[in-house]
Formats: sequence, structure tokens, C-alpha cells
Amino acid sequence: MNTLEYIVRQPKKSATNPPLLILLHGYGSNEQDLFSFAEELPEELLIVSARAPYEMGQGGHAWYAINFDNNNGKYSDLEQARTSLGKIDLFIDEIKQKYKTKADKTFLLGFSQGAILSYAFSFLHPNKVNHIIALSGYINEELLPSNLTDLQIKTSYYISHGTVDQVLPVDWARKASPILENLKLENSYNEYPVGHGVAPQNFYSFKTWIKGHL
Repeated sequence: MNTLEYIVRQPKKSATNPPLLILLHGYGSNEQDLFSFAEELPEELLIVSARAPYEMGQGGHAWYAINFDNNNGKYSDLEQARTSLGKIDLFIDEIKQKYKTKADKTFLLGFSQGAILSYAFSFLHPNKVNHIIALSGYINEELLPSNLTDLQIKTSYYISHGTVDQVLPVDWARKASPILENLKLENSYNEYPVGHGVAPQNFYSFKTWIKGHL
């Protein structure tokens, strides 16, 4: 039994140990969402799109709840987020073992809530994934370990955000690059004149970035 439900695009070029790309969708979506552009991504990749564990009804799922109340306003359920991070950890192990993927070529691409967890995962499990693509997300420091400067992380990061994003303000996303620079981590930060979504030029940009890191 797998930790998470998922769908797969097999590599179009056969390889004994293919590079792995795992997709983590956003709040209220499901594994079909990001998978819609899987066919356009590099042929050598094994692409796995995971479904978040918390059901929201009508086919929607979340990695963690976003709650509203009079005192705190909008806030995230960080315990659920940490539970999901644990599930993602086990899931990546399962996928790597099942498909015999290349040990040093694991990409984790997240959108929105999926991007927030992708950032956190890279610090909680150093070098378990080699490359992060964080689309329309931000670094939630409450999910990070306290000893960041002690970690021997070699992960590289592609970051993009819409300048008119009304869900997660672009100012939140802009804080990521300085944090990564301070840790001497490779990162590419990109902005596009869109809202909470992925523009076509954004897609081609991270596709090129992925190719450059294969």
C-alpha cells in the first residue's frame, strides 16, 4: 500500500535508473492538475504526481487545512503540514525503490501549498531531493528546522511567482532567494505578470531549468 495515491508518466526514453520528478499540487486541487503538463516535460524523466492526503470534497485535496477565525484570521494547520511532510518522505522512498530511479537526480516540483512543503522538505531531509521547483509558494519558516546553518545542503532551487498574485503575495516569495543566498544555495528567482498560476513563459523557463540539471 502506497503512502499517497499517485499517477505516473513513464520515461519516453528507456533507462535503467531514470531521473525522478515528483509533483505536489496546491490547496483544493488533486494529482491531475500539475500532471496536465507532464507530457511536455523532458522525455527521460519518470514523472509522479501525488495526491494530498486530506480530502476536501468534490475531488479536491489539501496537504494541510487553512483555517479562519476572528482572532487569528487566516492560518495554516502546521500539524497537518508536518504529517504531510512525513508522508511525502515515505512516499519518495517508496517511489525510488519501486522504480529504481537515479539516486542523485530527484526533482520535487510544488505549486502553492505544494511549493511551501517542497521548501520545507528540502531542509528537513537534506539532499533527499536534489532540485526544488517552487511555483507560487514561499518559505514558511515555522516548518523549518532550527539549525539551518549546520545542514550540509546541496539542493538547487528554481523559484517563480506572479507579480499580481492575490492568494500568496509576491513579497512573501521574494524572501526566499535572500534566505537561500545566505545559505550559499544555488537558486533562480523569476517573476511573471500573472496571478496565482503558471504562465506559458514560466513553464518554458522551469522546463529549461530542469533540462539544465538533468
